[in-house]
Amino acid sequence: MLAQDATAPAKPGAPSAAGHARAAAPEPAPSSSPDASHQASPSAAPSSSPAMPRSAPTRLKIPKIGVDAPFTGLKIGPSGALDPPPADDTNLVGWHASGISPGERGTALIAGHLDTATSPAVFARLRELTRGDRFEVRRADGTTAAFLVDAVESFQKDDFPDKRVYGDTPDALVRLITCAGAYDRKAKDYTENLVVFAHLVPAAR
Repeated sequence: MLAQDATAPAKPGAPSAAGHARAAAPEPAPSSSPDASHQASPSAAPSSSPAMPRSAPTRLKIPKIGVDAPFTGLKIGPSGALDPPPADDTNLVGWHASGISPGERGTALIAGHLDTATSPAVFARLRELTRGDRFEVRRADGTTAAFLVDAVESFQKDDFPDKRVYGDTPDALVRLITCAGAYDRKAKDYTENLVVFAHLVPAAR
């Protein structure tokens, strides 16, 4: 049996719905990268790294793993967890629409299903990404934000590194999040979350 819920961050200590990441609820504020060259403290000076004006994402393209998917906006639900994308669409990703948009300074969150009850879904091959891989986010203002992968890691849902994933930063970062690990039939949830850490790269001239 396959899980029907996508990953999404939840508030610390709040019960997460099946398939949601056990992580801090995202706020519309900057966050951190696991790559030392992109880490910053809350008091750090403004970064000289590239950034873009706010604009809603419209399409995620990850050529290496065959992803070409539209976006839907997600919000924080009553439980304190980010609502997942609709489970009946296997080729759809969601972003925290009240948070950082991909390309802005701060950390943008993009969540997608690993699978559904009947088939693999948009992030089924997400773990195949490696450091140095690139992907793109097409945006409503007609621009394209290109990102470089810094790391791909799995974390136990009951030991999710909130500060590492969401710590303050002046850089423009993205986290791609989905389920991982073994499927717990009793809990109807996966035991881990897979996180792709990535940063914005300058537009080609």
